[in-house]
Amino acid sequence: MKVRIGIDVGGTFTDAVAVNHETYELIGSVKIPTTHTAKEGVAAGIIAVLKKLMEECNIKAEDVAFIAHGTTQATNALLEGDVVKVGILTMGSGVQGMKSKSDTNIGDIELAEGKCLHTVNTFVNTSDMNSFDKNISDALAGLKDQGAISMVATEAFSVDNPENETKVLTKSMGMGIPATAGSDVSKLYGLKVRTRTAVINASILPKMLDAANMTEQSIKNAKIEAPLMVMRCDGGVMTVDEVRSRPILTILSGPAAGVAGALMYEKLTDGIFFEVGGTSTDISCVKDGNVTIKYAEVGGHKTYLNSLDVRTVGIGGGSMIQISNGKAVDVGPRSAHIAGMPYEAYCSELDIIDPVLKTISPVENDPQYAYVECSNGKKYALTLSGAAIICGYVHEEDYASGNVKAARKAWEPLAKNMGLTVEETAKKALGFSAAKNSKVVNSMLHDYGLDKSAIMFIGGGGGAATVVPHLAEVFGCKHKLAKNAAVISPIGVALAMVRDMVERTIANPTEQDILSIRREAMRMAIQSGAVPDTIEVKIEIDAQRHKVRAIAIGTTELRTKDMNGKRKTDQELMDIVAKNLKVPVERVRIEADNDCLCAISSEIIKKHLLFFKKKVNAVRLIDRDGIIRLQKKNASVRICGPNTWRNTIDQLLAQYTNYSDGGAEIPNIYIAFGSKIIDLSGMQGAAQIKSVCDVELSGIQSDEKLIMICTLTTENERG
Repeated sequence: MKVRIGIDVGGTFTDAVAVNHETYELIGSVKIPTTHTAKEGVAAGIIAVLKKLMEECNIKAEDVAFIAHGTTQATNALLEGDVVKVGILTMGSGVQGMKSKSDTNIGDIELAEGKCLHTVNTFVNTSDMNSFDKNISDALAGLKDQGAISMVATEAFSVDNPENETKVLTKSMGMGIPATAGSDVSKLYGLKVRTRTAVINASILPKMLDAANMTEQSIKNAKIEAPLMVMRCDGGVMTVDEVRSRPILTILSGPAAGVAGALMYEKLTDGIFFEVGGTSTDISCVKDGNVTIKYAEVGGHKTYLNSLDVRTVGIGGGSMIQISNGKAVDVGPRSAHIAGMPYEAYCSELDIIDPVLKTISPVENDPQYAYVECSNGKKYALTLSGAAIICGYVHEEDYASGNVKAARKAWEPLAKNMGLTVEETAKKALGFSAAKNSKVVNSMLHDYGLDKSAIMFIGGGGGAATVVPHLAEVFGCKHKLAKNAAVISPIGVALAMVRDMVERTIANPTEQDILSIRREAMRMAIQSGAVPDTIEVKIEIDAQRHKVRAIAIGTTELRTKDMNGKRKTDQELMDIVAKNLKVPVERVRIEADNDCLCAISSEIIKKHLLFFKKKVNAVRLIDRDGIIRLQKKNASVRICGPNTWRNTIDQLLAQYTNYSDGGAEIPNIYIAFGSKIIDLSGMQGAAQIKSVCDVELSGIQSDEKLIMICTLTTENERG
């Protein structure tokens, strides 16, 4: 049996899972503490957890079809200020050069309270190219003398011509100093943000590269022939070689893995996903069954890294309780493992003897955090896990389940200081946690226009029960913990890539033959869960054997996959849509069905102006897994074949284009075939729409059913 192995390196634990390569069912999982202090760093934990997984699940090296790892190491390093000093080498000349010098004077970037990323700057004038190479070398040496461990090369308009930045990278690498070029990080204009993004990347480069190199060697030592892949921040994977050339893409890869895994199991159209580890909580937004994407933001700093919209808060199950004058004042971001102390909730109550409240600053310049020292000499951190267990939010079946008696005894000294009961004190700590997470959740609800009353909170990660149930209570939302929540990240890593192949015997293949087999390979990859936009198809033609082969490779789609293959019936789909629209099921109807997607609608009365009402045709496009893929509040639905789509588009444009003094305003059109949706919204006219369709619809089968959805208004069309 072939297996896929996924490994996730978290701030507290390193997890590994084995997944059946064909069915995606979980075979087994193991967990060990992350090896922060080992000589080999976190790579030591990866080696150990892989060995343990293969032994416990009886996996042979030749059985491994796919192996990948993701990590929150980069994110945690930023949260905890575990970064290196970065040297910024800015290039330019004349007035523009002076402006560039000013724009790239980043200074210190505050990552967390009292934790900064330090930078030093230098400038090289490009007007004298005869001495340019020497000036670069001198500048890099000067930055190194000032304590820079990693470098950034940056220049205005380098996205158009990165030649100078490339020279700096080559020089820096030759000196044994890791470096990042602004143009490698982003192709967007905006020197200041581009440079800041490169600086954040460069600050964690040494750790990321060391871990990647050591891990790759460990895979080779285990005799596994499958190449090691590394999780990207967009939910896909890449080779270790690619990590060395573009390591920026691994930032936030851990959070991407978590939501990818969760949505393989949970039926979620709109909601918020929380992956809670020991150190941090990664929060993602799901809209229309897909995870939202935007520029990554770390520590409140905007970057130009296009990734899943994952926002990280320094709150986890191991977060310690900050105290001042003997009273709790905050939670996190420091966690118990950094303080080198066990959690109070995961020991025997017999070990908590005459506890005395004391404080510790785990790292220099940290605030005071609470722990208890017992008369037997044992010390235990007061944690968010303990607070949630005391208050009853963690159940016996949850991974975070612990010893409530031990937790209560450990919290008694703090409660006494505060003049509260143990439960009241713990609830106060949970309130501090909820306040931090609530800011991010409210921001996401606002950014994506989600209705708080209609969303679901989904928890993943080992600490899910310590955060999500209480936060959902604060918001008044429904919640659930994901299946296999404790190992949801490595599952996401294991399922990150889809590969499908179609092979046909065709003598003298025509262009149409090639397009057709290409489309078939893409369709298979999509059905296997790959995001259509990420799929790349390689065509191989063996003229001697009259073989044509199409290999489609793409990243796993970040939405639900029905693991048992059971398709929803028409009635079940109508029930889901009726609930979504908040109407009786008798008032919904199936307007179109292509066997993968159904367009279901309902006529709804909406208030219009002050006293008037109007009828609108609300449409939901839902797949056979029960996930609503498209939501439009007033739309028309058509179904047609591959030979009539042009006529159908002409009819829709003729019927629904609005003409005014400002010109023609065409409706937004969406076309569904198979499980793919072509989004034609934003097109400026019929010619653009048809040119896109010519490419997207080329090679489809003659019996394919196309569903066209045309919005009848551009005003707040989603709803």
